[in-house]
Amino acid sequence: MADYHGLKPSQFGLEPEMISKRVNTMTLTQFIVEDTQGDQQLALLMNAIQHACKVCANAIKKAGPCDLYGLAGTENSTGDDVKKLDLIANTVWVDSLKHSGVCCLLVSEEEEEPIIIEDADKRGPFCVAFDPLDGSSNIDCNVSVGSIFSVYRRKSSPDTPATVQDILRPGQECIAAGYSMFGAATELVITYGQGVYRFALDRAIGEFLFVEQVKFPKDGGKKIYSCNEGNLHSWDQPIKDFVKECKTTGYSARYVGSMVSDVHRTLLYGGIFLYPADKKSKKGKLRVLYEGFPMAMITEQAGGVASTGMFKGKVQRILEVMPEHIHDRCPIIMGGERDVSAVLKGYEGK
Repeated sequence: MADYHGLKPSQFGLEPEMISKRVNTMTLTQFIVEDTQGDQQLALLMNAIQHACKVCANAIKKAGPCDLYGLAGTENSTGDDVKKLDLIANTVWVDSLKHSGVCCLLVSEEEEEPIIIEDADKRGPFCVAFDPLDGSSNIDCNVSVGSIFSVYRRKSSPDTPATVQDILRPGQECIAAGYSMFGAATELVITYGQGVYRFALDRAIGEFLFVEQVKFPKDGGKKIYSCNEGNLHSWDQPIKDFVKECKTTGYSARYVGSMVSDVHRTLLYGGIFLYPADKKSKKGKLRVLYEGFPMAMITEQAGGVASTGMFKGKVQRILEVMPEHIHDRCPIIMGGERDVSAVLKGYEGK
């Protein structure tokens, strides 16, 4: 650290270590420019996404004083009650992606129909599906929530507006995915299909700073299972058996009820997250395009396993599911290989 005329940063209340970290740590902006490998349009898209995350984080931070808690008095495309912050987050994401000039089709949990960019001068090659505020049912009690997204490159001709078929494709065709989490800190976790990278927002300078490359513990990590056991009676027998075994083999139960929070913990600590199908919800409750696919892509890129369990007559990877409509659903079993394999073993021979 330079010493100018005998003056030191500490004299002004600035810690040298903090300054060094802020200056020398890679920012998300730098990472985007370097990792998109000259793809200017993809760089513009990812920059729009990080901007949307920053604006949402600011709105959530001010939710109490600005009277942003509570219901908006409407329901979204999947029948969930909409919170005020759901509407704000949706507007932020839609506007940010539209103004990037590189999107041709948007799918939001809060929109019944896909948003198609008609103007040829304001659209690009990307289709983006997103949940602008995952876990918003917890927002009024100050539990961590987040945003989730997946990105496809359109296959149809760029000379015409995109169609819904450009995004109704298996998750293995996603070119990028990620999520932001708004909790004690604001974090953004992203993948382009070559590893998973974690960034934390430094509010003082308004930049996401690199934290680490995320990898599942090779031994499966901590023995943690995460699920809503209130639905246990309606699950497949192999999942019931796994959960019962967890209770007798030293596993801890951890369940927030916000997918972003539960998956984030699973990625960092190990264990397993389950949101299976049940007798009432034959396809499960989590949406394929903007919950299942992005979290499955991140899980697999971090060295984990993401399966549907028994779904439509077979056990399959989540990323191999073919969505039938933009708000389609699928069961979720994701985590380390140790635990997911233990669940899937129960389906052998069935």
